[in-house]
Amino acid sequence: MLRLTLALCLALLTALPATARERFTFPSIDGGTIDSAEWQGHPVLVVNTASRCAFTRQYDALQDLYDRYRDQGLVVLAVPSNDFRQELDSDAAVKDFCAVNFDLDLPMTTITHVTGPEAHPFYRWLDETADFAPSWNFNKVLLGSDGEVIATWGSAARPLSSSIVDAIEAQLGGTG
Repeated sequence: MLRLTLALCLALLTALPATARERFTFPSIDGGTIDSAEWQGHPVLVVNTASRCAFTRQYDALQDLYDRYRDQGLVVLAVPSNDFRQELDSDAAVKDFCAVNFDLDLPMTTITHVTGPEAHPFYRWLDETADFAPSWNFNKVLLGSDGEVIATWGSAARPLSSSIVDAIEAQLGGTG
């Protein structure tokens, strides 16, 4: 009987998509930890950001997305990175810059590597499973409520574009 139970558990576990079992933690720019387990059942838009980039003005639209859909479950996560040499020198400077210039209250990590051998485990997983690695700042990744990669967009994709909004709304059950 024990063998049957173990076999059944193993079969069920392997039947789940690998993405549904992935769990990542990020240091929060506000202190503490951001744990992807808290997002279970929610779509998540993850964006690698930088304060001194031509695309930095996208912060306004990211906050708009978060304000528009957070009550329906959307998480928007900003991941500041200096991998493209356009981020400020410290987490405190990034936090202050975003608060003063964009009045952000969406979740944000500390300055994090998103490319190369030092990339955060989330970005290594993204590269391995979805063949997607940020090629510049403000690349966007939409994860479904089960953790599956739904879509990816480059820097030029505006956060409020129909392709991003439509994909988010589909994950939220068409609510808008």
